[in-house]
Amino acid sequence: MKPPKPRGKPAAKLAAKPAAKPAAKPPRDAPEPRASELRIVAGEWRGRRIAVPDGAVRPTADKVREAWMSIIQAYIVDARVLDLCAGSGALGLETLSRGAAHADFVENDPKVFQTLQQNIATLKAGARATVHRASAVPFVEAATEPWDLALADPPYGKGIALALAERWLRTPFATIFGVEHEATLTLPVPEGRTVDRRQYGITALTIYRTDR
Repeated sequence: MKPPKPRGKPAAKLAAKPAAKPAAKPPRDAPEPRASELRIVAGEWRGRRIAVPDGAVRPTADKVREAWMSIIQAYIVDARVLDLCAGSGALGLETLSRGAAHADFVENDPKVFQTLQQNIATLKAGARATVHRASAVPFVEAATEPWDLALADPPYGKGIALALAERWLRTPFATIFGVEHEATLTLPVPEGRTVDRRQYGITALTIYRTDR
């Protein structure tokens, strides 16, 4: 005896799901990740952003840079500025944004130097800026004419901040010289004078003036 035929239409077969495609690999010539950025705090270029090579420098934090500028603001307009260990150029460009006449930027690292040049071009500051591929201490040792303002943000723990301070104390290369350094470091104070020292967490600013 044959088994009874099932009633109704036969169930449709489920279509097999296609296998997931493997994630596409980026092309070998894909651009590198975008560099980190800093913003100009005030002045003509307020809010404009400049590039910082990732891992190449330790840029001055916005908060510290803004505090630094507020201390020297009265001396910035029409000043000749020297930015030592310039990195991205944030300090010198900040003074140009606030009305400085001209800034000299000193940077020795070749990759950072390229970014510095690009930042100056981005802000169209070339007519008021000169870049020098050099180390900070030998540069000021060879300087013959003083600047109105000199700013330095050297790497921590390498003795550069101390060397620059000692060089300024022997022969001032600027009317006002400010240097950022680790808070654990105390820079020398000239006899009979005082210096302006401010601390921001692990960072300190020491500012020397020829009139003190």
